[in-house]
Amino acid sequence: MQRNVAVLLPLTGPNAVLGNEMLSAARLALSRPAGSTTLKATTSLPQVDAHDTAGPGGAAGAAQAAIAAGDGIILGPLTSPDTSLIAPAALQASVPVIAFTSDANQKRPGVWVFGITPQQQVDRLVAAGVAEGRHQFAAFLPDNPLGHALGDALIQSCHAKGLADPLIAYHVNTPEAISAGLATLSAYDSRVAAASGQATGSASDLPPDLAAALSSAPKADSVAPSDGNTASANKQITGGEAGNAATAASQALSAPPFDALLLGDLGLSLKNVIDGLKTNQISGSQVRLMGPGLWSAFSLKLGSIGGAWYAAPDPSDRKVFVQNFTTQMHRAPKPLADLAYDAGALAGSVSASSGGKGYPVDIMTRSQGFTGVDGLFTLLPDGSTTRDLAIFEIQAGGGARIIATQSTRGPSAPDAI
Repeated sequence: MQRNVAVLLPLTGPNAVLGNEMLSAARLALSRPAGSTTLKATTSLPQVDAHDTAGPGGAAGAAQAAIAAGDGIILGPLTSPDTSLIAPAALQASVPVIAFTSDANQKRPGVWVFGITPQQQVDRLVAAGVAEGRHQFAAFLPDNPLGHALGDALIQSCHAKGLADPLIAYHVNTPEAISAGLATLSAYDSRVAAASGQATGSASDLPPDLAAALSSAPKADSVAPSDGNTASANKQITGGEAGNAATAASQALSAPPFDALLLGDLGLSLKNVIDGLKTNQISGSQVRLMGPGLWSAFSLKLGSIGGAWYAAPDPSDRKVFVQNFTTQMHRAPKPLADLAYDAGALAGSVSASSGGKGYPVDIMTRSQGFTGVDGLFTLLPDGSTTRDLAIFEIQAGGGARIIATQSTRGPSAPDAI
């Protein structure tokens, strides 16, 4: 018997517009046959069983209703707290969950985090940086959940690549704190002293991680990375002096003790960070600046950091979905509708591959992954999702262009869904 697809979303309340749009996207995906290589001619598509996570009983009640109805897979819920509420019941009933949250802490076998996560973005940026020849990464990040998620992701990515531990500093959102933090992270005072021919003092005058990193930092006219002998530095760095701005302005400083710098700020705080980069002579000619995919929403305003990168889905991958959605709904879809469509298409494809008998984990986690409207993705047994994101480069006049698409698969391409 065909096991239907439960979709758990806020269909009433303040997030009802988004929830209903995502529900429409999931229904659109499940109204279309799966890839011709997987669809059995005698297999019908599963039906959508929608449940309101904002209704009586909340997300937990919605999950219990879906399980009681015999649904074979749950798409949703939308948020991290709701995911934590439904996971125990779903796991006990052996019903897989494709959650739309981007909180990697919610992943576990049987519960997949399907949102585009900081880890996915940072993994792609680090891979591109290494391909460019950069080996000493650093991060200057806001002291908030996004900043810490990006910092944790950078540590994991560097470890996975066998790189030196990254230098990481977290800051509060004041211009003074930002400038001082960047001065310390970039060893600004020591670089000024070196440019002035002054003694830089003993290594004990600097934090040990910066002293070690500075000793192997590239020179001002070089974009080559350091030799990778930086000491462990994945601790928070705070404070620092602004240095002698007048001296620095008249002399070319050596490069900071890193050749790639991950940022995480948005809005006015990002402007303050950009000003701090200039003050502390952290130049894009020496350091590859990187940032979150959220930069795509206002890339036209980022011309002052031309050359900076962010990782995000290639918009050309979603053109057909946008056309189909617009035809049916008479409006273009919001970005989160992509997730619901891909989750619905995944459920349809897996159901077809099993001959309508359910949603086996071995098919859901197949190594070649699936081609979705946000690019290639793979569900891993531990509940995480890998995504092949494109690298966008900020242009000097503002806006961004794709400079690299990801292609990490083997010679056989995955089926489209």
